[in-house]
Formats: sequence, structure tokens, C-alpha cells
Amino acid sequence: MEPPGEGGEMAAALRAAKRALRGELRQRLQALGAAEKQRQSRLLSRKVIDHPKYQESQRIAIFLSMPDEIQTEEIIKDIFKQGKECFIPRYKPHSNHMDMLKLSSAEDISSLALTSWNILQPSDDDSAREEALAGGGLDLIFMPGLGFDKKGNRLGRGKGYYDTYLERCMKHPSGKPYTIALAFREQICESVPVAENDVQIDEILYEDC
Repeated sequence: MEPPGEGGEMAAALRAAKRALRGELRQRLQALGAAEKQRQSRLLSRKVIDHPKYQESQRIAIFLSMPDEIQTEEIIKDIFKQGKECFIPRYKPHSNHMDMLKLSSAEDISSLALTSWNILQPSDDDSAREEALAGGGLDLIFMPGLGFDKKGNRLGRGKGYYDTYLERCMKHPSGKPYTIALAFREQICESVPVAENDVQIDEILYEDC
């Protein structure tokens, strides 16, 4: 068996650096109380609603929050209040494939299935919903993640769903949508280790930005 080449060693070092940072960020998020999460989420919701890119966008993709993420419920309500179109992720297990499917209303969330990951999403046999890239594409994607740096680098959960989806967006006639990450200030890092195929985010919103 041949020893790994320099490229293999660099890839292994990158994976190890990402794994270590994910562990540190999970600890930071676990230490964050519910009231503080709610306070930062409300503050970010107001920042989003006042944001020029949000105001000019019509077709918007947004994640349904897990407990350790900025809560997006108020933003989703405003998307419908403003008459915009809202798309949410459907993750395919054991792959890096994700679709963005249309939500008909904020109340529609209560009809969604809970996955084994404790994420609400349209069921696999739900074929009636429009997939964003099968139609007019997207103007704006709100991105989740575990950590971010101020250069726009993002550390996800290691599945590659969003990087793969953004590659698909780039092939769509409408082009790549503007991307905004929503983060607790505790998720902002000095530097996030990235590979060449990791897609940078256009803007990161957090309390102190």
C-alpha cells in the first residue's frame, strides 16, 4: 500500500481541522441559553426584513430552524406577508442532494413530516410542490451553518447539501442567487478551514455586523 500523497495529506488535515472546529462550535451553541437564542433571532429577523436584498427579492429559499440555529419563523411569516414566494429544503438522506420546494403559507409548515434528524420537510412522495430550479430559480438563499468567518467562508455540518445545490443554481438560466448566512455571534470564527469547492457566502448577518 502506497503512502498518501501530499494532496491526500492536505485533505486529511483539512477534514481534521473542520472536525475540531465543529466540535468547538457545538460546545459554544450548547452553552447558549434559550432566551439569548431568541433575543439574537429576533434582532436578526429585523435586520433581514430591513435588508435591501431581501426587499428586492421575490423568490426566497430559507431553512426551517433546528434548536441550535437562528430561528427563522418570523422571517418566513414576513415572506408571505410581503407576497413573496418561499422555498424550503428537502434533504435526501445518505446523499448530498437537496431540493428547494415551495411552501404555500406559513401555516403549511405544520403539515410537514418530521425526519429522523428532527427536521420538518416535505415528504419524499410530495410531488405537488414546485422545485425552485424547475421554475424561475431563486433570488436569495438564507444559509444555515455551524460556523462562519468574516470573509464569507462557511462551515456546514459536513454533508455538502448547500454547496451542491449552489452548483446546480449556477447552471440555471437565472444564475446564482444572492446568499446570506444567519448566525449567532458565537458562530463567528477568526478563520474557517475551506477546500477549493467550498462556496463562499455573499454576506453573513449576525448581531454585531
